[in-house]
Amino acid sequence: KRSYFTFFNAIMPKCYHILSLTNNSLPYFSVSCLPELHSLTYIYTAFSKPVTLPGLHEFTAMGLLDNRMIDYYDSEHQKKVPKQKWMADHLEKEYWDKGTQSRKSKEQWFKVNIDILMKRMRQNDTDTHILQWMHGCVGETQPDGSLKFVKGMDMYNYDGKDFLSFDDDKQVWVAPNTAALETKRKWDEVQVLKEYTKGYLEKECMEWMSKFRDYGKEQLVKASMYIIKHAFIYV
Repeated sequence: KRSYFTFFNAIMPKCYHILSLTNNSLPYFSVSCLPELHSLTYIYTAFSKPVTLPGLHEFTAMGLLDNRMIDYYDSEHQKKVPKQKWMADHLEKEYWDKGTQSRKSKEQWFKVNIDILMKRMRQNDTDTHILQWMHGCVGETQPDGSLKFVKGMDMYNYDGKDFLSFDDDKQVWVAPNTAALETKRKWDEVQVLKEYTKGYLEKECMEWMSKFRDYGKEQLVKASMYIIKHAFIYV
């Protein structure tokens, strides 16, 4: 039920009934709606070593459109696969093959950087450590049906705590703790990385979200009636 209502809230505008009084004190109701927002988000989770708990993998990656999973990859099967029929119907084998290679590259990047962070923080390999990355965009539906960029997100989390995030407006990386300052300084010096990140969030991500929503519009409408290559450097 939680995912059902989460999806409903994500795709439908928020409307409120407002009670007002006229000059002759007669009440009347009006309806006010907030903008209809949509999101495309990718979440990557990597453990410092293999985990034995059922359903968990050393590395996973998933894409979500309006909080609904559209693709998935894990270190056990090592293949990016569609999680919605309309994704499989509209995207060619080449898309999934390239996506698989991209996920494999990111899996290796995460392994290297968890090791870097563990050494930087003087942690041993007795405990299991987790590095996560979430990036994506939020758009607002316009009268003509197009999507207008609202905000982007690109953030890293280490062992359950915020580690680093990208300020899209100022084009700088934000470090909430001292452990991330070295990474912030290194990444801030790479102008092409900042420009690419901003361009991806504001343009490429929005283009993919529009395509995906167009591919799945029939199923998305039915559901509402019942209620992307990234530049990497080491940390």
